[in-house]
Amino acid sequence: MNFRKGKGREDPEINLIPFIDVLLVILIFLMVTTTYSRFTELQITLPTADAEKSQDRPAQIDIGIDAQGRYKINSQPVSFLDTATLAEDLKQAAAALNSGKDGAPDPVVIINADRATSHQSVIDVLEAARIAGMAKVTFAAQASNKK
Repeated sequence: MNFRKGKGREDPEINLIPFIDVLLVILIFLMVTTTYSRFTELQITLPTADAEKSQDRPAQIDIGIDAQGRYKINSQPVSFLDTATLAEDLKQAAAALNSGKDGAPDPVVIINADRATSHQSVIDVLEAARIAGMAKVTFAAQASNKK
């Protein structure tokens, strides 16, 4: 018995909405559980310079920092207690350079840091130069052997 005389048979239809819902849940699960590679250590090559030396040299204060964190100002060892005492040592070195010179320009602070020294030691010197009122600070680098 066919109760549907005028209608033809309907084709079965696949409902895609639940399928898409399941795929989105799987996608979210994969995104949450994926591990991203993290860099735990940076390999840094310290700078080299190829520039020629300047002919006229302004007054300069050389600060050396070795790998153990010991400081020298103009080749004289100084004891580091805090940045304020290092700033006082910088002021004394600047006064020694400017003795007898009227209107002498601010000296240039040149930081000669060992490649194995801690970053904090360099930051301490920068902070001491700021406290001492020395705005001209630069870093020394090795000359590269490329020519």
